[in-house]
Amino acid sequence: MQPLTVITGILLGTSASIAAGLTVVLFLFFILVDEHPRLATEFAPLQVSTAIFLVMTAVCAASFLGLVRRARWRWIAQGAMWLGLGLAVMYYLP
Repeated sequence: MQPLTVITGILLGTSASIAAGLTVVLFLFFILVDEHPRLATEFAPLQVSTAIFLVMTAVCAASFLGLVRRARWRWIAQGAMWLGLGLAVMYYLP
């Protein structure tokens, strides 16, 4: 396996685990928001974060599959993955 494929797999696993964790927290907030109104203020930013990592997971998965299959579009997917990673970092930096 090529080193770039390993790095892409690591990014895929990381973004998938973060997306799964945020999805569970989003579900819990959805259930508890009526009983705890304080959670309502944190619901919108949590939705944005969940969406960011769900999209990042999809882009990483496409990039990983492109590399494994040696598809023609693999470099476009790699560019999208690195662009998405950069945008995610810029979103979370102060």
